[in-house]
Amino acid sequence: MIKDITIGQYVPGESFVHKLDPRVKILLSFVYIVSIFLVKDFKGYIFIVSFTLLTILASKVQFKYIFKGLKPLIVLILFTAVLNVFMYDGHKLIFSWKFIKIYKEGIELAALMVLRLVFLIAGTSLLTLTTSPIELTDGIEKLLNPFKRIGVPAHELAMMMTIALRFIPTLMDETDKIMKAQMARGADFESGNLMKKAKNLIPLLVPLFISSFRRADELAMAMEARCYRGGEGRTRMKILKLSQKDLIASFFTIMFMILCIFSRYMK
Repeated sequence: MIKDITIGQYVPGESFVHKLDPRVKILLSFVYIVSIFLVKDFKGYIFIVSFTLLTILASKVQFKYIFKGLKPLIVLILFTAVLNVFMYDGHKLIFSWKFIKIYKEGIELAALMVLRLVFLIAGTSLLTLTTSPIELTDGIEKLLNPFKRIGVPAHELAMMMTIALRFIPTLMDETDKIMKAQMARGADFESGNLMKKAKNLIPLLVPLFISSFRRADELAMAMEARCYRGGEGRTRMKILKLSQKDLIASFFTIMFMILCIFSRYMK
């Protein structure tokens, strides 16, 4: 399960999506998220499914990475669906037993919530899968630059966010290695009640924290050895420039958003 977490992973490539400006990808990701929440029925998901599949195909990222990103969240998705089924009161009663009542509207809402979560995760995961950490840092910093006038440390915030994303896969790999090592020594992470499972995590958490602090110290030393002094006066090997590809991607994403808004009024 730990290996299935794809947050922060980058898949190198030369696809249309890979070559987009990181600023454009970040902004279009927000447009995509808003568009998903604008859809209120199944008809609107025709546009979401089509747009998401076309984007994944254009990125040339294998579908296994998308599915791997969904696996760790299956329990959360199912839990959300169950809550909507049993907690929603509608008009068309389908099943009733004592205090349990299931309505048709509840089932429809649960299905919509599952679709929303699935496509939200699948679509937004392409941002990190197709954008390198350096490009992501530059993109976030450029977008935050206007807020420097009110004292927002744009470069530092961008650096922290990108380092945090970058080290998620590293920490997951480290957790998996430590867990296997502890299991080889007789540690049991599966059996027992909730309290016992929590106590069994101590042999896992202590070395993980030590490893995390060691990696942070090594990163700080490496940055100092390269004379890193923050964003002031920093130059870049690659200057971000908008291209025709960015305009095309923006046009189609805005059209997608318009279609999602239109779907709210379709009968």
